[in-house]
Amino acid sequence: MTIPSTPSGPPGRCRRRFDHGMHVIEREPAAGVGRPALVFIHGLGESGLCFEHLCARPDLAAWRLLVPDLPGYGRSPWTDRAWSLAEQADHLAAWLRSGDTGPVVVVGHSQGGVTGLLLAERHPGLVAGLVDVDGNKSRGDCVFSGAAARQSAEAFVAGGFDRLRLLVYRAGADDPAQRGYFAGLRLCDPALFHANSLELVALSSSETLAGRLAALPCPKLFVAGQPGGACARSRELLAAAGVPTLALEPSGHWPFIDRVEEFVAALRRFVEALPAGTK
Repeated sequence: MTIPSTPSGPPGRCRRRFDHGMHVIEREPAAGVGRPALVFIHGLGESGLCFEHLCARPDLAAWRLLVPDLPGYGRSPWTDRAWSLAEQADHLAAWLRSGDTGPVVVVGHSQGGVTGLLLAERHPGLVAGLVDVDGNKSRGDCVFSGAAARQSAEAFVAGGFDRLRLLVYRAGADDPAQRGYFAGLRLCDPALFHANSLELVALSSSETLAGRLAALPCPKLFVAGQPGGACARSRELLAAAGVPTLALEPSGHWPFIDRVEEFVAALRRFVEALPAGTK
């Protein structure tokens, strides 16, 4: 498998900064006024590194792109305690309000899809649309979080996290997405990883997340990597709830890396179909 190529052309100016305790990549739009910003939320153990290739794409140049590393993840400082997913969503809301960003389109991957759902539920005025990329919907989606949740916090921090990272490192020999995941895992707080894993497993096991996604008042789209992404039970729950779903294949859990052309085209279609007042 090869790393996806990036089309040539000037995408607009990209800069990095620390804001609200988070490392943030911001790509200003090359053209267009009044379009919603696209906010990318990474998954468990990840960082904004996984989305950096999207920031260079000229076919997303009309939109402002914002890519934060959540507190305790990536290049953002670790916190004095493990933040819950709801606290992370509230922190994102405070950050967006501080920048007078207006309603945004949230693109959340894996755990980031759950965090994006919480953001839309708790702060509906901030979310113009949600693209949920392989976000957890049932227990079968809890691959890494499930492995962490089966251990005590003490055992995971003392050695379980290192073993998990080694497995991801080995998988990265044949999978660029896993190589990127390993880079994120090298930076994140293991205690936070474990705490968020417990929460993810509990939420996924409830099998309520698909219904909650369907109930959001904003437009939404679930993007599933197939065959290596969302499990069959999660796809059943999404279909039963009536959530619009797009399967990208062949792909693993990171379809925005494995099928980047199709993913960007789908993202553009979603944003361009939003009601006129949000464009």
